[in-house]
Amino acid sequence: MATTADFRNGMVLEIDGGLWTITYFQHVKPGKGGAFVRTKLKNVLTGAVVDKTYRAGEKVTDVRLERRPVTYSYSDGHLYHFMDKNTYEMIPISGDVIGEDQLKYLKENMECEGLVNQGNVISVELPFFVELAVAQTEPGLKGDTAQGGNKSATLETGAIVQVPLFIEEGDVLKVDRREDKYLTRITK
Repeated sequence: MATTADFRNGMVLEIDGGLWTITYFQHVKPGKGGAFVRTKLKNVLTGAVVDKTYRAGEKVTDVRLERRPVTYSYSDGHLYHFMDKNTYEMIPISGDVIGEDQLKYLKENMECEGLVNQGNVISVELPFFVELAVAQTEPGLKGDTAQGGNKSATLETGAIVQVPLFIEEGDVLKVDRREDKYLTRITK
């Protein structure tokens, strides 16, 4: 058991039989009345997000999820298959569980983290920073600079990010997948 004083981003709670990750929390002490904690919770399996308020000091059930390295192998159209790097087992996971925000960056042979609860991999998290090639973008013009503006680029996985004008097709980019944000060009 834990209390609201133990809250931190990434902590997993069991609420009504479901597993929820804390993505945001704020301790509030109003001038009148008791203190409370506002949280934003994300369901580990479905990706649903809810806001929940707890009284300060309220007890909650925290869950320790083990993290295990997995590698993305292939998709059969319905399920995404990952190989557990410890046991070499194939683990099928639904696209709904992985989440649309992560699927657009998923690439074959990508190293990911499997979230393990009671010995079973229940979900997968991609790395925060991914390196992907630009599949399609408008051509840049001579004299374009990093501060000169932005354009859309479609990456090899189908994700679309805003990039500087000097980026060309075939460039490999480092992207923050959480914010759909271009960070740097790796190779030309």
